[in-house]
Amino acid sequence: MTAPATKTVRSDGDKQSGANVRRGGRNFMIAFYAALRAIKLYPLEHSAVQRTLAELAQVAEELRAEEGELEFRISGEFIFLNETRLRLDLSNYATFGHILTLCKLAGIGAIHVGTKGAARDWTLLLSLLGAETKSSPAERFKEIVSRLKEAKIETFQLDAPAETASDKEFNEEAKAAANRTYSQSVAVTKDVINSVRIGKTPNIRKIKRVVQGIVDQVLNEETSLIGLTAIRDYDEYTFTHSVNVCIFSIALGRRLGMTKLQLYELGLAALMHDIGKSRVPLDLLQKTGELTDEEWKWMAAHPWLGVLVLFQFRRQQEELSYRAMTVCQEHHMKVDLTGYPKCNRPRQVSLLSKIVSIADGYDAATSRRVYKTEALAPSAVLEEMRDNPRRGLDPVLVKAFINLLGIYPVGTLVVLDTFELAVVSAANPNPESLSRPIVKIISDAQGNRIAPPLQVDLAVPEAGGQYARTIIKTADPDRYGVTPGDYLI
Repeated sequence: MTAPATKTVRSDGDKQSGANVRRGGRNFMIAFYAALRAIKLYPLEHSAVQRTLAELAQVAEELRAEEGELEFRISGEFIFLNETRLRLDLSNYATFGHILTLCKLAGIGAIHVGTKGAARDWTLLLSLLGAETKSSPAERFKEIVSRLKEAKIETFQLDAPAETASDKEFNEEAKAAANRTYSQSVAVTKDVINSVRIGKTPNIRKIKRVVQGIVDQVLNEETSLIGLTAIRDYDEYTFTHSVNVCIFSIALGRRLGMTKLQLYELGLAALMHDIGKSRVPLDLLQKTGELTDEEWKWMAAHPWLGVLVLFQFRRQQEELSYRAMTVCQEHHMKVDLTGYPKCNRPRQVSLLSKIVSIADGYDAATSRRVYKTEALAPSAVLEEMRDNPRRGLDPVLVKAFINLLGIYPVGTLVVLDTFELAVVSAANPNPESLSRPIVKIISDAQGNRIAPPLQVDLAVPEAGGQYARTIIKTADPDRYGVTPGDYLI
């Protein structure tokens, strides 16, 4: 029952087939989750349970018949159906996260669904999958396989978690694509800001292509790109900051259910939010001491200076959304209209501006700059954004941002209760496990570096239901001579 099945390899160019699998996979996941919930809430003989199980069996059989196979597989924080990764968004975030967690707790890496799958077969599998137990994932896996065999159910073939060659290839391709997208975005942003500074008109089409690339990357695999935001270049802060704010904004917009076109407009506005600083004298931007009142007036003018720059873009070249100009003007306004520039009449700060304000504030607080040599810990910044009303941020959007990054954002150095050091590599996709991210352990309890780092999901317990490792505190990377970004590339 645990032997690996032969997989059908799909052509990467078969986009239509991939889209069909994603649609079918989405329906399968919804039916899977509904049946799990029904079994949890009602007795097995209840009509709601029987109905959802019948629907699941039907959806699974239709998908298997259409595709020739049906394999549900998890890899890290991703879910695959027949080698096609199912996309995570706001509408299925809780569903995917719950199923992912249950499979990890049960030690299941893949479920191959054969022919003649009846509601009875699904009843036993889902009952075993959702059962509460203190057994380790490995023990639960053996127990589930044994129970299915005793019941003479041959519909399912279960595999323990194992990174396949296709998983490694996907992860490497995703990292390479993220690196290309990030480096190109920083280069174009640098060219744009420098061009404006010397009075030249930048190529708007290049800017739009950059934003399209970031949107596509976030929609395809956001984890790698978000990880790169932790690799902050002290000397290139002005340019990397704009790109980071763009990435964070698009990722948050995606969680809020925005369409691809809306994400593109949001990303363009986020990338250009600080363009007004190209009109601020360089010696002010690079000053290490406190600004005088006159110098502060110059700095506080960059929002409306940015609006003027974008108006110039619009006049000289092609259509540029007025929403980008609005974000330029509003990204330092607070929800109560304090902040700057001063607002003289009642208005509502736009949704895009609220999103960019959060991304801007987070990245600025967690970065080093010429006048701020010590960056704050990402977890401390999120806590302050959530609990300090004087920040003037939208509390609902801040909560969504924390759900996006996790309580311990990517790149955070943490100390475990085993006294090992680890770098957070991804937030846990299960909203109920935000305090237990996926980490890379980089040193043992004696301080000896581990190469290559050991990747561990802190949300998966061991035998007896106890967690093998728990985060006890965050740590300053400089104190330990660690550069978190080295473990995220």
